[in-house]
Amino acid sequence: MTHAVQGATVGALIESGAARLTQAGVGFGHGTANAQDEAAWLVLWRLGLPLDSILEQGAADSVENQPVTPANQALVATLFEDRIATRKPAAYLTREAWLVGVPFYVDERAIVPRSFIAELLADGSIDDWLSDQTKNVLDLCTGNGSLAVLAAMAWPEVQVTGADLSGDALAVAQINVEKHGLQERVRLLQSDGLAQVPGPWDLILCNPPYVNATSMAQLPLEYRAEPELALAGGADGMDFIRRLLRDAPARMTDDAVLVLEIGNERAHFEIAFPQLPVFWLQTSAGEDQVLLITRAALTEFFA
Repeated sequence: MTHAVQGATVGALIESGAARLTQAGVGFGHGTANAQDEAAWLVLWRLGLPLDSILEQGAADSVENQPVTPANQALVATLFEDRIATRKPAAYLTREAWLVGVPFYVDERAIVPRSFIAELLADGSIDDWLSDQTKNVLDLCTGNGSLAVLAAMAWPEVQVTGADLSGDALAVAQINVEKHGLQERVRLLQSDGLAQVPGPWDLILCNPPYVNATSMAQLPLEYRAEPELALAGGADGMDFIRRLLRDAPARMTDDAVLVLEIGNERAHFEIAFPQLPVFWLQTSAGEDQVLLITRAALTEFFA
């Protein structure tokens, strides 16, 4: 049990929290990559402080040295105890996740959003592949709807459809569509792959289940807290992707492109689709995570 310390500060709670997370051996990767960042997130959120407050220039000293009452120390301690005991991602405890600076609601009904496609939407990396004819965008496997929302923000002239097999995930996505006031431009549909969303689409975004069976068996408990439907991709991680690439050309306009995230499965992808010409897109995680395929390339490959 953690006892309240007279004069404890925000910075001290972050440091002690990081030490507790490290000692407990919790897993990261759902918005933070290390104990220090996760501790800062949990402390600031529990105290109702802006999550970027210790990053703001000139604000570090004032925020980190801010005293915390014994009552609030106890609330912070309880949050850390929950994080360690449940092994749930922090986002499920705070009910919030951030992508490229945009906040999204999330709970256990949907995977915690962390797609590198978000970076490509925010920095314009996909823009050169689009044209003034790009009007209909599909975010397949939309989960909590974050990529659908970000696409609508990036391109105010397009209509976006978010589709997912999970009705639970779509309920979470609806919260985010409404949170960002995009009900007029983002619709949500339940679909098994592309079956219920025939299009044709000018752009398909997809962050599908792609984790191979060996990796699934080795995932930290934090990932096991997420819906398995959103993660497991079969023996080589390519089960959903095989069906997607086969079905996609008939649901794409002539100049359409598909942007696909495959995580750490590039080797399995290249074995499954040898000689399929794709463009690997640069993200903060390198050039192996996200690829782009034209309809023409898919049509020729599956001819």
